Amino acid sequence: MGKPTGFIEFTRAVPSKRPVQDRVKDYKEYINPFSKEDLNHQSARCMNCGVPFCHSGCPLGNVIPDFNDAVYKQDWLEAYEILTSTNNFPEFTGRICPAPCEGACVLGINQPPVTIEEIEKHIIEIAFEKGFVKAKAPAVRTGKKVAVVGSGPAGLAAAAQLNYAGHLVTVFERDEFAGGLLRYGIPDFKLEKWVVQRRVELMKEEGVIFKCNTNVGVDVSVNDLLREHHAIVLAGGSTVPRDLNIPGRELKGVHYAMEFLKQNNKRVNGDSSPTLHTGAVVEADILATGKNVVVIGGGDTGSDCVGTSNRHGAVSITQFELLPQPPEKRTSYMPWPTFPMVLKTTTSHEEGVTRHWAVNTKAFIGDENGNLKGLRIVDLQWAATHDGRPASFTEVPGSEREIPCELVCLAMGFLHPQHKGMIEDLGIDKDERGNVKATEKKYQTSIPKVFAAGDMRRGQSLVVWAISEGRECARQVDEFLMGFSLLETKDSMLIADIY
Repeated sequence: MGKPTGFIEFTRAVPSKRPVQDRVKDYKEYINPFSKEDLNHQSARCMNCGVPFCHSGCPLGNVIPDFNDAVYKQDWLEAYEILTSTNNFPEFTGRICPAPCEGACVLGINQPPVTIEEIEKHIIEIAFEKGFVKAKAPAVRTGKKVAVVGSGPAGLAAAAQLNYAGHLVTVFERDEFAGGLLRYGIPDFKLEKWVVQRRVELMKEEGVIFKCNTNVGVDVSVNDLLREHHAIVLAGGSTVPRDLNIPGRELKGVHYAMEFLKQNNKRVNGDSSPTLHTGAVVEADILATGKNVVVIGGGDTGSDCVGTSNRHGAVSITQFELLPQPPEKRTSYMPWPTFPMVLKTTTSHEEGVTRHWAVNTKAFIGDENGNLKGLRIVDLQWAATHDGRPASFTEVPGSEREIPCELVCLAMGFLHPQHKGMIEDLGIDKDERGNVKATEKKYQTSIPKVFAAGDMRRGQSLVVWAISEGRECARQVDEFLMGFSLLETKDSMLIADIY
């Protein structure tokens, strides 16, 4: 612990942001770096906890007090080595993670928690600046070939770890560039794509082979993949979106959120192709410019649609959530150190949006040419369980109404991975939710040499969970191939930290 009285002397602070009127004019990241003094003060707030619950709050098991201590001492090499011992991609999690570690911070019991996420981002960016981040090609190769299908956070993490173990790793990606959700789902104003490409180039230097524009099950048969590799990791994500099958769903102007976001990300990065690999028929350009936009869904994807619509120049932006408005603070059913499901106002919300909770959309309304022109909506009254959580709803009498709208983004989450193609061709088992069924500890599917990780296995989740899944799966693949593994696991790192 760097400063025993730090949590008493300093309060929580976050970096300043670019003014709203400036940042909505481009897609650059909007958060400014900490000053050297501010970074020192924030790391000093980390206490010498008897039991640092932030470890368990983090799906990766990041050794947070240790790297905070190193930051306070300005020992950037030590901070970098501690952080990357558990996290392959802190430049991603430091930008887009909802920071469950902060929800578990012991200081958060009666004070604002330590600013862990921002400290993490500063460590890795300073490490890049100082030249600490270098390609680490393995000294010895095992000769074992592993195919990783999907280059999102789970696939990249699995590929990186398996490459460190000495295996010959090839990543298959159906899009033009590697990165998956990181490149095509998350807007540049939250994660600029040079950050993703920087890591991909580093992995190439380390020996990982990337085959983009290669859709397994279409461009490459699963039989060839099985025959040519000793193990396969499926990390294609949960890509089938939840639909809203109400009257008017076929109207022009009703889109899945990921169609809108992915096309915009490709446009921002100089690729005008509307190809989305969803099987949907998509307009050449999905733009919010000059339109009344409604985003259905209150999560992060919906928030990203809000921020993107603001940058397009929408006339109005409205966001609907089916559930009632969450509380602003912890309640009895979300006690510390669980992650609190409280009201979240994102930077995209700050840029301009009207938010409504407990609203149901009953129909899309079109004009004579088949274009969307409005929505029919109704307010809901939720009944709560004994602990205050919403249980069931009824419509509020007399609240049904129509509102103008020319663009709808359906941001209601994802159901499961795409079955047609690779999964059906493999014939592997699926669980009751339609995800690839794989054992909890071994990540192994019904085909012994085929493993699964990330959202494809566990369902829609966080980027930090995907990285954790990729790392843990890689260790199991390594054991399957070699009979043992020296790759780290979350549990082994926590035990090492204790002793």
